[in-house]
Amino acid sequence: MRSILIVPIRPVDHAELTALVTPLSNAFEIPVSIEESNYLDPAFAFDSYRNQFNSTSLITALLDRYPAQSGKIIGITAVDLFVPVLTYVFGEAQLDGQAAVLSTFRLREDLYGLEPNPKLEHIRLLKEAVHELGHTYGLIHCHDPECVMHSSTSAEEVDVKGKNFCGGCEKFLRGL
Repeated sequence: MRSILIVPIRPVDHAELTALVTPLSNAFEIPVSIEESNYLDPAFAFDSYRNQFNSTSLITALLDRYPAQSGKIIGITAVDLFVPVLTYVFGEAQLDGQAAVLSTFRLREDLYGLEPNPKLEHIRLLKEAVHELGHTYGLIHCHDPECVMHSSTSAEEVDVKGKNFCGGCEKFLRGL
């Protein structure tokens, strides 16, 4: 059965994951569940030189842990993620693949010296979860600045884009 599995990667706020289930199910029109008993420890992906965690290594671990998963997998964490060619990433996904990873770390207001804003941070997390999962369905970055698939390199850019797919991305996603 097609589905999306949310895998908690320590540390993570379980309430944030629970709040994603219904909106992700609505966005992709498939069941979404949370792995309740098998949290992933990201210590193996830590790069002491950068003081960050390698997102590609986390994706590999998700694929190793869930090889028979028939749907999509998204690991969610609160650690700072990177890929070697970039200073940081909000997340990473296999294009037209099975797995993605996403962090709340750079989506938090307090990282930028501002007061925490849980509502805004939830919206950011939802947008980026939809974005990364969109990549697993074969969607690439969109030129429409209001589309959730528009590339974001800062939290402010996440705020500006919409939370939904544009018409073209929606059409691609639904296979029309």
